[in-house]
Amino acid sequence: MPDDLKGGRIVVVGASLAGLRAAEALREEGFTGSLTVVGDEPHPPYDRPPLSKQVLLGQATADTTGLPMRRDPDAEWRLGVRATGVDLLAKQVLLEDGGSLPYDRLLITTGTRARPWPDPDEAGLDGVFTLRTREDAGGLAERLAAGPERVLVIGGGFTGSEIASACRELGLDVTVAERGPAPLVGALGGTLSKLAAVMQRNNGVDLRTGVTVTALHGNGSFTGAQLSDGSRVDADVCVVALGAVRNVEWLAESGLAAGPRGIACDAGCRAFTMYGIVTDDVFVAGDVSRFPHPLFGYQMLSLEHWGNAVEQAEVAAHNMVNPGPLQRPHLAIPTFWSTQFGLNIKSVGVPTYSDHVVIAQGSLEARRLAMVYGYQGRVTAAVTVDMAKSLDYYRHLIETAAPFPPPPGAADRAIAADVPVPSEVPDPSVLSHGPTVALTGYLPDRRLAVVPPTR
Repeated sequence: MPDDLKGGRIVVVGASLAGLRAAEALREEGFTGSLTVVGDEPHPPYDRPPLSKQVLLGQATADTTGLPMRRDPDAEWRLGVRATGVDLLAKQVLLEDGGSLPYDRLLITTGTRARPWPDPDEAGLDGVFTLRTREDAGGLAERLAAGPERVLVIGGGFTGSEIASACRELGLDVTVAERGPAPLVGALGGTLSKLAAVMQRNNGVDLRTGVTVTALHGNGSFTGAQLSDGSRVDADVCVVALGAVRNVEWLAESGLAAGPRGIACDAGCRAFTMYGIVTDDVFVAGDVSRFPHPLFGYQMLSLEHWGNAVEQAEVAAHNMVNPGPLQRPHLAIPTFWSTQFGLNIKSVGVPTYSDHVVIAQGSLEARRLAMVYGYQGRVTAAVTVDMAKSLDYYRHLIETAAPFPPPPGAADRAIAADVPVPSEVPDPSVLSHGPTVALTGYLPDRRLAVVPPTR
């Protein structure tokens, strides 16, 4: 094993969950060289899922969400410093303060940020929030604790739905505006989204679907919003939950395959250049990555998953300090979970990579079920509602490319599968929210015109 892979200089850009776990894994893999972690926020890495749950409910404060270290990564932390570019030839990360950091290997874990409201003046009204950072969650929790008359949530994805659930648990009136036909439809498809809509309305949410918010009103402070159907919602707090933007702009001139869908990399987390050439010294992990998965047609996947960030960071760290024959692929099956309106929703696989679904256990009426997703005759995903014990069984079906509809034999009970129906996964462009797993095709984002040199 070459000694130089265990030494040298590694720079991690992104003081995130993926950045921290990668730094720890590098030391566990025997890396003894210089390790620097750069982050644009002033805080050490912190956990984001509690921000839309415990923090909004007042069960925890935003400053208590720091991630525990599994071991001291013995790193130099450059916090509150934004990276502005990468020079691949000089092997340097450029910083906003005018400095630069030389590297032998680079890991990019810059993640995502909340998509802002498109009108800056309206977004700047007092009472208009997004939810991504500690500061976002702390400010919103304080405003919710003050007891607003009504909260408007724009976007019915997981974040928007969890915020709406927290508002109802706090006894607050809440309106959810979603451009698509139902909440969560972008992540779960048509059948389960109908259950999500019923649950929101049964819990007192004023759910408006098939509409867009055309304007936010207020004179300094938010007072309400105009909807595309001509109606108006009067509210004193607005949460913009329109999905995430991947933090790739700083790489625009780097020559890497970085675009709105993320940074393209191979299954070993090695970044591609804009010409589709794999690099040997630049790696990517976490929400900002875009990688192929053989179980899902070698589609490039973009994931916003806690577990994926951890697992991919560990694969990237391993491959950064091991030679080619010892490198391993990131082939973990995507998983996510959400708790809202008293329901525990868990998913494995890629629900959006489907053409049909079947309720394999339980029923929509009982609000306790296991739904299996299939694509071209094989199982590709499963979602459980208050039936999480079955999820490992369905994970095995996905990993073994089991036929769809699934055969009987779940671990905890026999499957009495219903008749498969279309999964009704909508075009993301018609939604106010995005899927937690995005299928992004096979190629880098940029379309290049190759001009041969003149002779």
